[in-house]
Amino acid sequence: MAEIIYQAAKLLAEGRPVTVLPDEEMLSTQAAADILNVSRQYLVRLVDAGELPAEMVGSHRRLRATDVAAFKADRDAKRNAALDRLTSLSEDVDGYALGNKPR
Repeated sequence: MAEIIYQAAKLLAEGRPVTVLPDEEMLSTQAAADILNVSRQYLVRLVDAGELPAEMVGSHRRLRATDVAAFKADRDAKRNAALDRLTSLSEDVDGYALGNKPR
């Protein structure tokens, strides 16, 4: 428990958002979109494409907090890997040496 609080405090100190949800929490499409920092319409497209599981509760889609967190972690890992590759490629061609030098 102390480790969780420590990690949350560390992220907050860096100015990064922290969301704490119970594993079994069911989220509306808007709440899930807010967590992923995407529009609700885009989230619905992800659900319709089968990229993010959802359940129908009456006429409303609901997403498990654990599924949303797993999707976010996977998306962030892929994004970071792509940025690392881009940085590496740019370094290989001296991309950071181009342009004006800092003053």
